[in-house]
Amino acid sequence: MMRSRFKQTTSLEERIDNRAAEIRALVEDLPPGSEERRRMERKARVAEVGAQMNEWLTSPGFQSPK
Repeated sequence: MMRSRFKQTTSLEERIDNRAAEIRALVEDLPPGSEERRRMERKARVAEVGAQMNEWLTSPGFQSPK
């Protein structure tokens, strides 16, 4: 079976940042202190940390171990 492939038009960091912003917008509508709000805030934080890790890993100063 052939895998279907497609070219990404935005960088991984941009896609992660956009997803975190979408989640943050959804959180605004949820009541403070609710379990769903806490879960969504955690998802947004995880996405933001993922974007930061990707930025760090792809930075020019990062070198693989020798």
